[in-house]
Amino acid sequence: MEPTTTGTPAPASASSAGTPVPAPAPGPGPAYVFRVARPEDDDAIGAVDGSFTTGTVFEVVAREDGFALREVAVEPPLTKVFPDDDPDDDPEDGQDGGGDGAGDAGGPRVFVAADGDGAVAGYAAVSYSAWNRRLVVEDIEVVPGHRGRGVGRGLMERAAAYARECGAAHLWLEVSNVNAPAVRAYRRMGFTLCGLDVSLYDGTASRGEFALYMSRPCS
Repeated sequence: MEPTTTGTPAPASASSAGTPVPAPAPGPGPAYVFRVARPEDDDAIGAVDGSFTTGTVFEVVAREDGFALREVAVEPPLTKVFPDDDPDDDPEDGQDGGGDGAGDAGGPRVFVAADGDGAVAGYAAVSYSAWNRRLVVEDIEVVPGHRGRGVGRGLMERAAAYARECGAAHLWLEVSNVNAPAVRAYRRMGFTLCGLDVSLYDGTASRGEFALYMSRPCS
């Protein structure tokens, strides 16, 4: 899961798959339109740089009866770059329903934030699991030059609107313990810690990191 952005909430549309709704960015910068991804967005989505640099990480402290997180400083700051061929970074499988948002509620979706020039400033790929009424945020990324302008929050609110349309009870996501900027941002968006996997990344370039699971009710 990639880092999202911080900032003032950007309004989402009442219907997650309907007409694009413009939302002003907080402070200086362009206005953004949050809409369903179109086929012509594929290249721009694939080119989004999800890397991040952080001066802190969350240390996982395991105990017999559970675990706790402690944010600790790292020196020098840690820079995380995701491999180009990471299957978790490919949102194309989530693009269902076409550019006009057609299709039944409950299918996978990719939402994009477009800046004033129409360029993709970020995206969120989501999928709905009917058996437990969960909307999974598979991936959310913001172009570095647009971070801190409410893009990530706007995308998350668009995902939340779609979750309500599907009848989801909650949103759910996974994030690495080293991605402290994302963890803090998700907490500001109303997500809370709900689980831990200490071996999810074993055998990958991210081995040694722990997966944190976070959820947020749809109400």
